[in-house]
Amino acid sequence: MVLAGGEGERLSILSSVRAKPAVPFGGKYRIIDFTLSNCVNSDINDVVVLTQYNPRSLNDHIGLGRPWDLDRAKGGIKLLQPYIARGRVAEWYRGTADAVLRNRSILEHSDADIVLILAGDHIYKMDYTPFIAAHRRKRADVTIAVRRVPLAEATRMGILAMDETDRITEWQEKPKQPKSDLASMGVYVFSRKTLLKWLDEELTDFGTHMIPAMLEAGARVYGYRFAGYWQDVGTIQSYWEANMALLVDHPELDLYDKDWLIHTKSEERAPAKLGPTAQVHRSLISHGCVIEGTVVN
Repeated sequence: MVLAGGEGERLSILSSVRAKPAVPFGGKYRIIDFTLSNCVNSDINDVVVLTQYNPRSLNDHIGLGRPWDLDRAKGGIKLLQPYIARGRVAEWYRGTADAVLRNRSILEHSDADIVLILAGDHIYKMDYTPFIAAHRRKRADVTIAVRRVPLAEATRMGILAMDETDRITEWQEKPKQPKSDLASMGVYVFSRKTLLKWLDEELTDFGTHMIPAMLEAGARVYGYRFAGYWQDVGTIQSYWEANMALLVDHPELDLYDKDWLIHTKSEERAPAKLGPTAQVHRSLISHGCVIEGTVVN
């Protein structure tokens, strides 16, 4: 299940008319392309995308899921928006866990034993196969992908401590004074029965409510150390830096990796064209562009 309803307020005008997962990246992609590509590259072909804020652009981009080979009769991709159930007051999702709770019927009718909860608004390349294998091996109730982050960024993330077996022993959600630089990536793998057990009207957010409640109850909550590329791009500064980092000779995020393709819906535009006086240096030029002057960095 991909959580893709975020407003992305800190991206200002970039997300004023579209959800954060639909914000363009790298001149060709949308942010959600990375999560969807991670799924299909990990042989996960049953994907549910939960949308909410300004979904039109996101819905149009994903469509039937053909660019990711998810337009299939069995499994494939489903786009779900908030709905009003009988006896409920009309309201948006109150948090990440509430979004899943309101769509629990999908989990109840699924024959899967494992459920991945993924953020649709991060830029990263991750093979979920060893992540799921670690979850099974440790017989965890939930396993959370974690990585080290600069302390300056830790105040807007879930911060945790783990023992020598990678079992999580302490959790702080967006602390003002972080005790650690080990942060949750907002990527979870649950045993389906465990997730259904813990979905509750009072536990509206995974990081704020559900994970702390599970720890307090003694549930088997583990971390999975991820050392690959991952960026939150939740601010204008981090978004700009992630884009500019693509211009170096050997970027950490390799978009040309044939073994881990990033799929996207390509618009029908003419090839990029450089005029007779054009000068281009260290730049990515997208299709449809006509360059007559100078483009640097």
